[in-house]
Amino acid sequence: MIGKPWLLSILLLIAATGRNFAQSAPRSDAEIQQAVDSLLQKMTTEEKIGQLSQLFVFDAGETVEKSVAMGEVGSLLFITDPAAINRLQHLAVEKSRLHIPLIFGFDVIHGFRTIFPVPIAMAASWDPSLEMQGQATAAKEAHAVGINWAFAPMLDIARDPRWGRMVEGAGEDPYLGSAMAAAQVRGFQGEYIGAPDHVLACMKHFAGYGAAEGGRDYDGSYISDAQMENVYLAPFHAAVKAGVGSAMSAYMDLNDVPATGNRWLLTDVLRQQWGFNGLVVSDADAVKSLVNHGYARDLHDAAVRALDAGVDMEMAQNATAYGQSLAAALKAGEISLQQIETADRRILTAKVRLGLFEHPYVDQAQVASVLDAPEHRTQERMAAERSAILLRNENGLLPLKKEAYKKIAVVGPLADSKLDTLGPWAFQQNLSETVTVLEGLRSELGASAQISFAPGVQILRTFPSFFDKIDHTIHPPVWSAEQQDQEIQKAVDLAGSSDLTILVLGETHDMSGEAASRQSLDLPGREQELMEKVVAAGKPVVLVLVNGRPLNITWASLHVPAILESWYPGTEGGNAVARLLFGDVVPGGKLPFSWPRNVGQIPINYAHNTTQAPEDQAKRYWDVESTPLYPFGFGLSYSQFTFSDLRLGKTKINPDESLDVTVVVQNTGSRTADEVAQLYLHQRYGSSSRPVRELKGFERTELKPAERKTLRFKIGKDERTYWSAASRSWVVDASTFDVWVGPDSSASLHASFDVTQ
Repeated sequence: MIGKPWLLSILLLIAATGRNFAQSAPRSDAEIQQAVDSLLQKMTTEEKIGQLSQLFVFDAGETVEKSVAMGEVGSLLFITDPAAINRLQHLAVEKSRLHIPLIFGFDVIHGFRTIFPVPIAMAASWDPSLEMQGQATAAKEAHAVGINWAFAPMLDIARDPRWGRMVEGAGEDPYLGSAMAAAQVRGFQGEYIGAPDHVLACMKHFAGYGAAEGGRDYDGSYISDAQMENVYLAPFHAAVKAGVGSAMSAYMDLNDVPATGNRWLLTDVLRQQWGFNGLVVSDADAVKSLVNHGYARDLHDAAVRALDAGVDMEMAQNATAYGQSLAAALKAGEISLQQIETADRRILTAKVRLGLFEHPYVDQAQVASVLDAPEHRTQERMAAERSAILLRNENGLLPLKKEAYKKIAVVGPLADSKLDTLGPWAFQQNLSETVTVLEGLRSELGASAQISFAPGVQILRTFPSFFDKIDHTIHPPVWSAEQQDQEIQKAVDLAGSSDLTILVLGETHDMSGEAASRQSLDLPGREQELMEKVVAAGKPVVLVLVNGRPLNITWASLHVPAILESWYPGTEGGNAVARLLFGDVVPGGKLPFSWPRNVGQIPINYAHNTTQAPEDQAKRYWDVESTPLYPFGFGLSYSQFTFSDLRLGKTKINPDESLDVTVVVQNTGSRTADEVAQLYLHQRYGSSSRPVRELKGFERTELKPAERKTLRFKIGKDERTYWSAASRSWVVDASTFDVWVGPDSSASLHASFDVTQ
């Protein structure tokens, strides 16, 4: 082994640092720089350019293998078979001249083999520690097969639910989004980059992607400076502070400058203002798309402008613009060798930190034990339980009593669909492990009840999703008009002959996610008709929603006695839903967005300004209330809670001081349950108008019946700092501030304090 030149090269590189790569603690920046410098000195220009390319491939054929062996590629994306990863890594390490390992990336969005609730659901838990644990498990499973780099978390603030990728983020609020961002970074990366069983995180899509016009994926975003600084950039900055190792540039135009060619974003903000020192990768084909945007003249120009903006590595299908153009651009003096080497340093630094030079290969013998770990399924079920939100519960219909219902109808196209239980961005799951709502209910009740199922309707996209080819979705034959009527009638008849109906409605997995925007929020297909006819049958009805965005359930909010938001709940989702419905656990999730009454209210978010006639805020429209159906932070419980004794440590402070806030929360119900205490702040006057309320603190806590807890929050300078369009700078104003603490953004328990110069 020692005689092999590739191993000797690695050993020399290790010797240059004076330490072994395999260690349980992070190495110093100086040691890493020394190792990278040593390698860069040996690299040709062609090898340096090769490291800047990542190929998006599903099956690495002869062409890709040749590129790897020639050192023409630095990373591969979407290869997940550990044997294939080892084969390709052997080519990179043993056949390429300098034996530089590949870094393998994958979209580990909400799980790998074990699929956790979608990110919008995890945000609904209001529990960053849960989010961290979930992504740590996802990282462990991905790392086991040889994935080193997860293209998550997605940190785009989304205030237009027509945008399909809302499902991948944390909703509308920058404070909640920032908390979830930091938690995900820590979950993926561990205590440091290169920690055992962890992977490199990649925050995306930098930045403003969630504000696409009309909610249309890929369309341009036009965002004011104040909104950009105070809202859209906040979660990304939190991820940088948490130590995220990489960032992905977005697809869209930002104020007419494509994000992937936007030097202000990728260099001025990300590196100079925030001090980010990780690597930046483009989204798939985003560098080439600079031509489509009408921004770059051709692929050569696109490569030059992306590198100059700050994109270190280009992700592309087939050949990259970097690989085709940078050598000629360097020769023509359009870019410098220093620019190429700067990008190389960031990429090689990541590889060194991850320990790829010392441990480039997968231990295939241990893959199965990691992927099959039963504790991962238990974690997932608990995450689904903590993410669910009880939206309505008239007359205490929930929790259901097992002995009360001998015949239960389960109705809806999503009730027994495994793929739709998982949601979008699930590719490596074992479908046989996935528990649907129907299966969960049968497991929960056993022989104590007769459970019958009818899908009722079919729901399909008008334009198919390109992901159908990736996740191997097979759509059944489309029902005829006559069959559609017959299936609805079968479902209605079943509901009428049963003691209880559990309706499972929402959107299929390919109706949310990338390229899954829609112009309506109505229940798709004939689901609304099905729901109304089932309710008209006269038996108790529970509505379980399976979805990744708010849907138009205004009718249901008046006519269906119980509504449970389960999201796309993941591998153990059906068991979680059953346990929630029958009271084995108590729902405690809260909305991470304001739930609109209909699509005409969009955009609607709680943190709007007071503006003119604030007393008429609920009457901005003459035909419907201009308030949400459910406010941000809303969620019911099987228990009840009160908030009292709101106290401020001080009533006057100077701009640099902090003050403590305490509040008493009591469980006044009969069940042990969780409540999420939420603190909101409002600045009454200052350099700029400020939102009526902004979330500035929260804590999820469990309380036994009659238990009281005193919760503590701190309002410091950071919580009061904002970017002012008036001064075009960050400011901390002297002003009077209102404080509210309660169960959601409509909290009424109030106090105030003054900040004086």
